[in-house]
Amino acid sequence: MSTTASSFRVSAFRVGWYGGGQARLVWSSERVRGRVQPEPRFLPDTRTVRADWPRTLTVGTAGWPEGAYLLRLDADSGHQRYVPLIVRSTQGTGRTVLIHAPATWQAYNRWGGYSLYAGASGAYATRSLAVSFDRPYDADGAEKFMVYERAAVVLAERLGIPLAYTTGTDVHRDPEVQRGAAAVVCLGHDEYWTPEQRRHVTQARDAGTNVLFLGANTCFRRVRLARGETQRDRTVVCYKTSVRSDPLYTTQPALVTTDFRQAPAPDPESSLTGVLYEGYPTDAPYVVHAADHWLYEGTGVRPGDAFDHLVGVEYDRVTPAAPLPAPLEITAHSPLVCGGRRSHSDSAYYTAAGGAGVFATGTMRWVEALMAGTPDGGRDHGMDARTRTFVTRTTENALRAFAQGPAARHLPAARPNVSELYPTRT
Repeated sequence: MSTTASSFRVSAFRVGWYGGGQARLVWSSERVRGRVQPEPRFLPDTRTVRADWPRTLTVGTAGWPEGAYLLRLDADSGHQRYVPLIVRSTQGTGRTVLIHAPATWQAYNRWGGYSLYAGASGAYATRSLAVSFDRPYDADGAEKFMVYERAAVVLAERLGIPLAYTTGTDVHRDPEVQRGAAAVVCLGHDEYWTPEQRRHVTQARDAGTNVLFLGANTCFRRVRLARGETQRDRTVVCYKTSVRSDPLYTTQPALVTTDFRQAPAPDPESSLTGVLYEGYPTDAPYVVHAADHWLYEGTGVRPGDAFDHLVGVEYDRVTPAAPLPAPLEITAHSPLVCGGRRSHSDSAYYTAAGGAGVFATGTMRWVEALMAGTPDGGRDHGMDARTRTFVTRTTENALRAFAQGPAARHLPAARPNVSELYPTRT
């Protein structure tokens, strides 16, 4: 920790459902002496910022329940920051596994002036080509978790289904937590995946584990995890459009860090998700197509019912020219305009050969909508309580159904309708 305050305290809150409360305090530190740490290190070859600070405090998590946590740092000067922490599960047999997305958190993190999107000048050309977990997060420390993940954790815990908790970087290392799982859930913004993570999630699907994608732009960027100064997997590498500068470009093309759909080893995400990321920014109503689908049971929707602002800011669509699982059913087909071009955002459901059901919402605002119209919905984009009710019930339906095991064994199969909605290949 680095602070100009003379001292600070750390409090650990487990996020969940506690009779209406959405977190509970599990641990607090004594007062810790503050100190200002050295300037971060800058690695010019990849424009990587790394703090490399000496340890200030060790927090033992023995006895803490598995789950998603926020460590709150309170300086005696009144300033406050958060550190998101997942106390991961070691096995998920029979459970629904929530996969948090720290590689995406880190990709957007501009602490020290650099992210995978911009350098200190704000220019894309001076962005990092690799970003380090060995530095704090910017802003309040937990923005991506709070906006795109927390509400889904709270809802899943409120339902009382058996849950397990992990991260994409842990799934990259070891697929064991998915073995025998009823379902895995990718949350609201899970853009950066390693090929190993994708392979492990696909293998779980093929073994009968249901998969729920509660966002858009999922599994879009292919990354590598590299060492930090002293530990493995502390650096997220992604060269993006500078792909020919990736040291593995000629020797290991399947590991080159660019979009999954791009050369030198194109492998579009749609073969897993059923939908393909198309663009941003957009703001459009979510339009129900297959109103009688079991996912919408109890919502009262009819074909053509619309929910304002639910599609955005990034979106996916079913793209017939891309690899698609079959049979695949589009459940929502939402007209939009993005960059002056007319298109659609799609929610899609398919059943895999092993019996797994897979549902993708096709919009990044899905988890945000779980908080729409509430005091926590500070970024709800104008979505209202009606939208919150619809999204909540649909998510409950998916979580409850997927918690029962391979969806194809107890629920109707997908009804193919891609050719109906996209009669020509685009």
